Amino acid sequence: MREWVERFMYGLPHARALGIELVSSEDGGRVIVRQPWREDLVGDPETGVLHGGVITALLDTLGCACVIARGIRPQSTLDLRIDYLRPATSKLELIGDAQCYRVTRHVAFVRGTCHHGDPERAVASLAATFALHEAKS
Repeated sequence: MREWVERFMYGLPHARALGIELVSSEDGGRVIVRQPWREDLVGDPETGVLHGGVITALLDTLGCACVIARGIRPQSTLDLRIDYLRPATSKLELIGDAQCYRVTRHVAFVRGTCHHGDPERAVASLAATFALHEAKS
């Protein structure tokens, strides 16, 4: 499944533009990604904190990758809930860590966090569902 996750991650133009990197992928649906801090991705020049849209894109992409890691495709985001828990710290990379914890016939469920290396001090949390579509022949 890692090959599928890699193809997905590195095939997305927005993921390449943001510089999202795949750290690990497990067949059980857990995926870890890394978002390097870059000045051009800063949302507030005074604080140097990454734009919230970067975190949103990171977590949505991560959630989809978790479903793919379970061996399921194609799909689309059905619901995406992100709770921003604290501001990201300037000049620190973000780590996204999520798990596809349940799959039904039509929906996959994912939860995870975005942090600077300590999951207990998360910057944001993720709860998402993905609609599963039948592959067209």
